[in-house]
Amino acid sequence: MNTALPQEMQQHTYAIMDRVEDSHWWFVGRRAILESFLRDIVKSSELISATADANRPAEAGTQNLRILDVGCGTGANLEMLSQFGSAEGVDVSDEALEFCRRKGLAVQKGLAEKLPYADATFDITTALDVVEHLDDDIAGLKEMHRVTKTGGYSLIFVPAFMWLWGVQDDISHHRIRYTRKQIVERLEKAGYTVERATYANFTFFAPILGGRTLMKLTGIKPDSENNINVSALNGLFGKIFSAERHILKNLDFPFGVSIVIVARKSEPSA
Repeated sequence: MNTALPQEMQQHTYAIMDRVEDSHWWFVGRRAILESFLRDIVKSSELISATADANRPAEAGTQNLRILDVGCGTGANLEMLSQFGSAEGVDVSDEALEFCRRKGLAVQKGLAEKLPYADATFDITTALDVVEHLDDDIAGLKEMHRVTKTGGYSLIFVPAFMWLWGVQDDISHHRIRYTRKQIVERLEKAGYTVERATYANFTFFAPILGGRTLMKLTGIKPDSENNINVSALNGLFGKIFSAERHILKNLDFPFGVSIVIVARKSEPSA
């Protein structure tokens, strides 16, 4: 995720993430949205035809897709990605990788800005709340572009709007929260063709803005915003956030707490 240990998320954050990411409404809703985008990506005729065995139906070819999750953290997203093909992860944190290995996930240590893979290795690459950690985000995106096959896709998820900066940004050592224009420009500089870029999590935009404003005014600093939750409403919140995937099928949100981007590695121009 980052280039040096001091820039990683604070160590206790990984333990909190591993404990809550299977059930906390934020992680549940985000995975539902990402899964919806991935289903559309893997339906791409080019991806399927590139991996399908001539003796099997085209749909079976999706199981041969190679997927890389850059900055895989403690592994919940990697588990979700595994349903779409052969998924593996890379992260700079030994602690995060140990959580993944305990779950039987294929991972290795490496920097986002210098991925330990050959050119054009993966059909799909993902960076899910990772790019904002990098000192040189364009360098990280160029590396993702390099290891993605021509015609393949990258799915990116980043936090939106600097004025939404909160405790979680501080403890996670974020460098930036993006506007849609900013992240699209960076992806294009890295060589991608951006096919879709939309804000997400508009449902809880106002509560999150209010909560972070209140914390700034009062000076309250929890160990992690992931610890702030209403247990009795967690399931409901997860369903509400997850429901955004249905709207995002046909509509780009004009604002939200995050941004989700589908980018393609196109054929090089003649």
